[in-house]
Amino acid sequence: MNNPLHAEYYADQAVHAQVRVTENVEIAQSTWRVRIHYPALAERILPGQFLMLKLSGQDDPLIGRPLALYDVIADGQGQPAEVDLVYLVHGNLTTRLAGCQPGDSLDVWGPLGNGFQHETTRQLVMVVGGIGQTPMLALGKQQLGSQLYGGQENPGSRSEQVTLCYGARTADLLAGLDDFQQAGFDLRLATDDGSRGHHGLVTDLLAELLDEQPGVGPDELQVVCCGPEAMMAAVAEITAQRSVRCRVSLETPMACGIGICFSCVARIRDSDGNWDFKRTCVEGPVFDAGLIDWG
Repeated sequence: MNNPLHAEYYADQAVHAQVRVTENVEIAQSTWRVRIHYPALAERILPGQFLMLKLSGQDDPLIGRPLALYDVIADGQGQPAEVDLVYLVHGNLTTRLAGCQPGDSLDVWGPLGNGFQHETTRQLVMVVGGIGQTPMLALGKQQLGSQLYGGQENPGSRSEQVTLCYGARTADLLAGLDDFQQAGFDLRLATDDGSRGHHGLVTDLLAELLDEQPGVGPDELQVVCCGPEAMMAAVAEITAQRSVRCRVSLETPMACGIGICFSCVARIRDSDGNWDFKRTCVEGPVFDAGLIDWG
């Protein structure tokens, strides 16, 4: 199997282990970054993929939680060794996860999901809200050619510019801004209360950006998106109106992460316009925005 994003490939390549926490720090209000030592996962996982995480030796909560790749950290020899995950403290598992200390154990399995295609476009525009910024750091670094993931050979830069349009309710919830700036992203912020950046919706920033350069093709500009469903639906509409290619990473709740339970299905249309249920954990989480039946 030559395509590492194909379901048959990553399902066969997923690994399951008990791993050690090496760092767990708060990076914004109610938002934490946990770092785990797991070279077998670090060397395989790609931007947009995720893993399932569970508290070791605990049955409360009983099922795992999907967390997207934030970044991969190399060891002293430059080999992938650790995986960074960012999570919002909301619910039983994440509340208890925030209390984990270096040396504590977690059960994880992955990498899972199809991830983002590694495509060439002059400008990649990322639109995120809520915790949707999580998968974008690795994707942007890959596009700019500053870091490789999943054992890929160096194709050089795939984008001249990566723009991150990031929205939150208030400035205290904006997480990882230093990471995105250090990676060389063009950062555009929006907050509902006007405490930082544009006073309004992040979709306002997208519409303004696209209207500045109308009629661009996919070689010039593409959009990727992750966050609350209503926001993603709005981004899908804005890009469709302007004939701009857009992919979204769905945040559908899931239980198993490997396609067995069918709890994470989304309505996806085919080329004939008919829809069928597709599993976010297997056929996704990344889908063409124009194929999703947003209801």
